[in-house]
Amino acid sequence: MRRAVIPAAMLAAALAVPVFTSVAAEEKKEAAKEGEPKKGPAGTNVDMPYLMAPMTDAEGKLSGYAYMSTRLTAATEATALAVRDKLPFIQDAMVRDVNNAGIAVPEDLEKVDVPAVERRLLADASKVMGAGKVKQITICTVNIAPLRPVQTPARDTPPEQMIPAGTTPKNPVKSRCD
Repeated sequence: MRRAVIPAAMLAAALAVPVFTSVAAEEKKEAAKEGEPKKGPAGTNVDMPYLMAPMTDAEGKLSGYAYMSTRLTAATEATALAVRDKLPFIQDAMVRDVNNAGIAVPEDLEKVDVPAVERRLLADASKVMGAGKVKQITICTVNIAPLRPVQTPARDTPPEQMIPAGTTPKNPVKSRCD
């Protein structure tokens, strides 16, 4: 009788684990949908140096640069220390990646394709660190600097020739890492 109770308890415990993990996964997905900042547990986030990526126009000519601040989230605190040790190698892989392939949205060449760039940078960091050691990379802010910015109008420029004030930037101004 006692032997029959133990396998039944083990079976019940085994069936309950997937239910808890799927509920936790659904909660994480909903939190990401709400636009909350992407963070890992304390001690696992590593702020990366700014990444400068060239922006090209439709003909492939250089039109400016995108300055991106990024945050890497390691799997554990110990892995975060290893990431800090290999930071120059990770940064080198990321710089080579963004200089090799474009980072702009195909429909709008003045906007950075943030999700695609995050996937590429995560793959670069995983190559350097090894599989499973880097959980995610978040692009916090993107600043676009045109190669030839619009000239400041002369002091006596008629209002119809002035550039309209309050033009909105195409990339998010607020940091996604706060």
